[in-house]
Amino acid sequence: MQPPDLGIETTLVHGDRTAASGSAVTPPIYQTSTFAFSDADAMAAAAQTPTFERFYTRYGNPNHGAVERILAAIEGGEAAMVSASGMGAISSTTIALTGAGTHVVAQRMIYDGARALLSRVLSRFGVEVTYVDQHDTRAFAAAMRPNTRLVMLESPSNPLLGITDVAEVCRIAHDGGALVSIDSTIATPVNQRPLELGADVVVHSATKYLGGHSDLIAGVVVSSRELVARIWETHHILGSSLGPFEAWLLLRGLRTLEMRVERHNHNALTVARAMEAHPRVTRVYYPGLDLHQGHAIAKRQMRGFGGLVSIEIDGSFDDARDVIDRLALFASAASLGGVESLVAQPAAMWPSSSTSADARAMGIIPSLLRLSIGIERAEDLVADLNHALGG
Repeated sequence: MQPPDLGIETTLVHGDRTAASGSAVTPPIYQTSTFAFSDADAMAAAAQTPTFERFYTRYGNPNHGAVERILAAIEGGEAAMVSASGMGAISSTTIALTGAGTHVVAQRMIYDGARALLSRVLSRFGVEVTYVDQHDTRAFAAAMRPNTRLVMLESPSNPLLGITDVAEVCRIAHDGGALVSIDSTIATPVNQRPLELGADVVVHSATKYLGGHSDLIAGVVVSSRELVARIWETHHILGSSLGPFEAWLLLRGLRTLEMRVERHNHNALTVARAMEAHPRVTRVYYPGLDLHQGHAIAKRQMRGFGGLVSIEIDGSFDDARDVIDRLALFASAASLGGVESLVAQPAAMWPSSSTSADARAMGIIPSLLRLSIGIERAEDLVADLNHALGG
């Protein structure tokens, strides 16, 4: 029997132990597409079971179940669901909770894939969207309509680490009869638990911190049992199913999530403070800094400030590229949240799905660099940045 009130560190290691795995300390990989039954009645009964963990892997798999139990526990939700990607989680959630003739309020600074889903896909089926400034709670209230069914948040947001007052926006949404989904990828459940702040659904790109080793693509949805079941109905129709091996890798990564995030938090704050003092850096975006626009709210709703730091350098687009090329410890790569440090130039990535005018309007200037701070020695990362910046 598992004792009650376990800490997050213990839950990450033991939270799936209710699932029998024989004598194996590490759970086996159920690398199978389907499961056999002793007779026809047993198969028929399994087909009616909501979890479908041992029926057909597109519906579910024991490796999925192990991850889902842990994630529901550490987020404080009743149930969880894994998917083949973060966009799979966002798409299944958004499609399940909207419909023709409904309206969505979304913060302007939101993951580009989510924006594309709203503007390029759901708009074709009669779903309307209003974008608002995530820092202005009055804008959320003003955007609400009688047919608003969903408010979509991301906090902290990528790449400028904007902070949304989650509790206040949830109150506004619920008063208007809408549900709230939040992308909490950058925060992780270690630093922020949005369900406790009033959110109805939490989504993660588990590719990032939850997996933590840059070796898998996965997504997660955490909510009430009723909403997860509703989202699952759309998810399994869309076919965004996570492979058993990827689920096993995600479980492996989750075991060390708390200690990794603590190191990310420490290193990122160290880097952010060092960059604040650098003469070539004109602005630092990190919610752990006193001068950050959302610092007061972040202190109230977060336990730590995460591993992502963005900096604006004094120079041009090409100057920023030169800094990237001089870095030795930061790999030039997309994504974030792995044990290794990464650097990206958002203005170079943005044109894939938005215009440069859109990017500038949201504060993504040509000399902006996004730093995903890993778990290396913080002083080594600062020295590498100082060398690349010429300091």
